[in-house]
Amino acid sequence: MKLDGVGLFVNDMAKMVRFYRDVLGFEIKESEDTLNVYLVKDGTLFMLYGRKNFEKMTNRKYEYLKGLNGHFEIALYVDTFEEVDKQFKETTAKGATPVLEPTTEPWGQRTCYIADPEGNLIEIGSFNKPFAR
Repeated sequence: MKLDGVGLFVNDMAKMVRFYRDVLGFEIKESEDTLNVYLVKDGTLFMLYGRKNFEKMTNRKYEYLKGLNGHFEIALYVDTFEEVDKQFKETTAKGATPVLEPTTEPWGQRTCYIADPEGNLIEIGSFNKPFAR
């Protein structure tokens, strides 16, 4: 098996589409009232699924955390330490919830955390060099 993508189950699709499009710059072609969003960000499939639609499709009820949650993170990379600081300021000014201000960690990474409107953690980090897989 190969990893195909990452999906978030969302309560308020319109709010989440606006956040990922307008705050983080994801290219989203679907409208804000869509049931599911599929996009590719830097070669990775990223999806937003409406919770109610998913529950209907699977004929099950699920539990969802409210507020900030620590079950996973979405990690975004920038090339320089300065960009970490810049992105933290820009995204929080646009409405992202600040979680951890930019910090240089002992392992050499500069990182910060924000959260989307439904409490999912997003890391913006750099090792002060261009991204390499």
